[in-house]
Amino acid sequence: MQANSKSLSSPEIASDIEPTVAKSAKGKSLWSDGWKRLKKNKAALASLYFIVFVCLVAIFAPFIAPYSFETQNIDRALMTPDNINWLGTDSLGRDMLSRIIYGARMSMAVGIFTAIFSLIVGGIYGAISGWMGGWVDSTLMRIIDILYAIPSLVLLILVGVIFNSANLFENPELKALTGIFLALSVVGWVSLARLVRGQILQVREMLYVEGARALGASGWRIVAKHIFPNILGPIIVMLTFQIPSNILFESFLSFIGLGLQPPYSSWGVLANDGWRAKSYPHLILFPGIALFFTMLAFNLLGDGLRDAFDPKMKNR
Repeated sequence: MQANSKSLSSPEIASDIEPTVAKSAKGKSLWSDGWKRLKKNKAALASLYFIVFVCLVAIFAPFIAPYSFETQNIDRALMTPDNINWLGTDSLGRDMLSRIIYGARMSMAVGIFTAIFSLIVGGIYGAISGWMGGWVDSTLMRIIDILYAIPSLVLLILVGVIFNSANLFENPELKALTGIFLALSVVGWVSLARLVRGQILQVREMLYVEGARALGASGWRIVAKHIFPNILGPIIVMLTFQIPSNILFESFLSFIGLGLQPPYSSWGVLANDGWRAKSYPHLILFPGIALFFTMLAFNLLGDGLRDAFDPKMKNR
């Protein structure tokens, strides 16, 4: 133990460690090897292409949709799919295909941007807790335990109701989107904070971190340059599982009336409309199919990424 301690503190060995630390921080072999393994997983790769396709459809919805999401034609209300309206129409004669395309914009935006916000907040929170340790770690984790004690669904509804009653925005669409974003963010960052903390507690004892300390690097530089690049794999995997959960929660909140409301379109709003018109199954079938395949794609991609970034899979 003494010999190891001396070797780490000697300038010669520390200077030899620096290139290794820098190479590990860049993580080139991790990402290249992970991508090679991911390409071998046909289901995960197809899921990635499908998710990119859905995102492109959401971005270019005004140019792709044949009609506006709010254009009404009472003469063609509740029409089944035909050559004019490929997926039929709803009770107000609005084109279902157009509303599903615009619904993808709302649902994907909520799912992805909420996950990004959760990553930022949860990453910073977990990094502080894991790196500082001691009473700081204990205090921050007790706050996490309190939030975990509240069921996610109850917390979502509670935050949504409180925000909706505050009347901070006059625009109903902006108000609903902000409420959903806030509710999902309050729930989502907790799991990421615990994951980041656990990863940092594990990685901070690695040799390259000790080498960075011996070279005089500051704590935050070590976390940002040497630790985070090496724990991004598990974080990205968790995000791919969290995004479909966010989409599902958004659909649920819109379904029970705490999210977007007509005429604005999301997959949850469309499912709610279809549930009310049970005699016309196409109203709930097509939004349900879109929601199902999108969530399936994210979950398959998450499984593929987990296998790709698992060190145990490296030699397979």
